[in-house]
Amino acid sequence: MPLVAAAIMPHGFPLIPAMDNGLESVQNLRAAMQRVGDEFRDVGVETIVLAGPHGTRVEGAMAVVRTGRAAGTLSHGGKSVEMNVPIDHAFADVIGAEVARDHIPVAAVGFGGNRMDQAVMPMDWGAMGPLWFLGHDQDRTGYGNVLAGTPEGDEGPPVVLITPSRMLDRDTQIAFGRSLGRIFHESDKRIGFIASCDWSHVHAESGPYGAHPIARQMDDTIQIAIRANDLLGLQHLPQPDVEAAAIDGLWQCLILAGIQQRTALRSELLAYGIDGYYSMIVASFMPE
Repeated sequence: MPLVAAAIMPHGFPLIPAMDNGLESVQNLRAAMQRVGDEFRDVGVETIVLAGPHGTRVEGAMAVVRTGRAAGTLSHGGKSVEMNVPIDHAFADVIGAEVARDHIPVAAVGFGGNRMDQAVMPMDWGAMGPLWFLGHDQDRTGYGNVLAGTPEGDEGPPVVLITPSRMLDRDTQIAFGRSLGRIFHESDKRIGFIASCDWSHVHAESGPYGAHPIARQMDDTIQIAIRANDLLGLQHLPQPDVEAAAIDGLWQCLILAGIQQRTALRSELLAYGIDGYYSMIVASFMPE
């Protein structure tokens, strides 16, 4: 069964309602995130494959989480939420084996106990933000650390967490996406893919990266590519501009571009906004 839904989703802390900062742009982005969640639910996504920039990295290889669960806590501005989600480790194994067969560097990463039911990966904000809107919108108080055990109650879809290596060239990111597209097509699961991305981090001098005039230009370029359904064109972004804008979404979008070479998807830009020093975009990519 081919991919049934995909999206570009940001991971700013205030997107999660319990951590709201009152900004109108964040509220608009949150509404768009909720729409993506509705799309994933309506098409019956059974497993979510999420590629994000902030997870466990393996230099020179695509890192695929192979544990029984993942758990994390977000704390910001005196507010916090906890999450604890199941990992589809069987499908992660399929991805690892098939990608390696395509001669793309890949590494399975684990954490904690050696038994699968005791192995829990620490989960980062790049995964927690999008997953909150994809069936995991419960604050699992007391279960946000890797030794907390399994929470009771209903759970959202299991996930596969992937962190691309920026040491791999852009062609390899696209090739990895093509491999994922083939794997999705051959699976009997209804798969949803998420590219977890934030964009220019240089919108304000007060931010950790300072301010740079490239910020708006970069954000405009990304939005044009999404509207034109031309993520593949992002492979030509000049590296100095990528570094000056301090974006973290390029690699995940190139993976999605590779997936599109296997499954035709129509793009729709849903929302754009800035939270202080960094920008966020929500876009839906649904099968044609």
